[in-house]
Amino acid sequence: MTVSVVLVPSLSISPFLRQTRNARTFPVTLIRCSSSPSSTMEQHPKRVVVCGGGVIGVCTAYFLAKRGAAVTLVEKSAVACAASGKAGGFLALDWCDSGALSSLARASFNLHRSLAQELDGPQSYGYRPLAALSLSITETESQATPSASGSKPSIVPNWVDGPVRSPRTIGTTDTTAQVHPQLFTRTLISKAVENYGAEVVIGKLESVEVEEGRVKSVALEGGRVIESDAVVLALGPWSCKLELLSSIFRVHGLKAHSIVLEPKNPDAITPHALFLTYHPSQGGKPLDPEVYPRPTGEVYLCGMSAEEEVPDDPEQIVGNPEAIEVLKRVAKTVSSQLGEGEAEVKVEQACFLPCTDDSVPVIGEVPGIRGCYVATGHSCWGILNGPATGAAMAELVLDGRATIVDLTVFSPARFAGRSRRGKV
Repeated sequence: MTVSVVLVPSLSISPFLRQTRNARTFPVTLIRCSSSPSSTMEQHPKRVVVCGGGVIGVCTAYFLAKRGAAVTLVEKSAVACAASGKAGGFLALDWCDSGALSSLARASFNLHRSLAQELDGPQSYGYRPLAALSLSITETESQATPSASGSKPSIVPNWVDGPVRSPRTIGTTDTTAQVHPQLFTRTLISKAVENYGAEVVIGKLESVEVEEGRVKSVALEGGRVIESDAVVLALGPWSCKLELLSSIFRVHGLKAHSIVLEPKNPDAITPHALFLTYHPSQGGKPLDPEVYPRPTGEVYLCGMSAEEEVPDDPEQIVGNPEAIEVLKRVAKTVSSQLGEGEAEVKVEQACFLPCTDDSVPVIGEVPGIRGCYVATGHSCWGILNGPATGAAMAELVLDGRATIVDLTVFSPARFAGRSRRGKV
């Protein structure tokens, strides 16, 4: 038996509450045993390189490694450093029922529940069911003041004391839940490394090497080449930077802003996700911000999205000050406990959501290149659909077909392809 030491950047493996209170990146040295259990693979496991350390790539790496594949995850910066670390982490069973994502979302919601049991999700990454409300609210010039006694509908939690109207329950603890997305993603890659022998490599993908129509290896900046039997490209909005993919379909980035607040009285904040129709005081088009209390006592707010050019480096992404200020005004309008002086602004941030022109993710084998797969374009539902996407990709790579969900509607073959050269 051989043992190697793998340096995995930015993994958090301490108890959930301490993780979140000290949410800063740090290196963790983990021991990887090359004879880790492999019940479903042959003596020489399939070598799979997964490119992209967001939730889609990490879920894919986790399920591949769990089934015995020799997995190398390549990430340019740090695991969950972009949208997968800055998202809200909201999960819904049936909110995608009217479209192409229905079966994927339902399978993934249930898989989240199973993973939470398997990985102690409530403690590891803040998994919990919660209710979801739709509210209309109009911004006032002064900070929110508590509503008059008896004037507020009973479904509105006490901490929501702003001028809300038209409250409606749109999710229950049976149909909606949440995770802390960064901790969820990092917990999965931690388990993939510790339990199933996966390896994490920090490096920039330069090209996918193809020989006689089959993937051969990936080349990284600096000259390193990683031989592989299969490659999964889970690059999120950076899919547009790789010609192999951009020549087949377009993925654009939707820049979304968010803030994280820490109220003085966190115990008063109940687990209710709020989906707002927000009318600014100066008039204009209503906004649709969202508010997610977390089990740490923090409150996450997001919104203010617009299509922008995706920068090369995720570390270069910063929020637009105007958008951040709007979210702060939303917070104090919704609740007096989230206003200035009552809650500390812990984080101001932005991320890019990967979107396709037809609003449907791209999941499947790249046309014309055997052993090369893609999983991207999940937009705002990446955290929800990560587990089922990863499990389906593992089946597709190892078995030749997915059974957890039919991937036909997501296939990149729906786009017009172009011829490929030997190096792409």
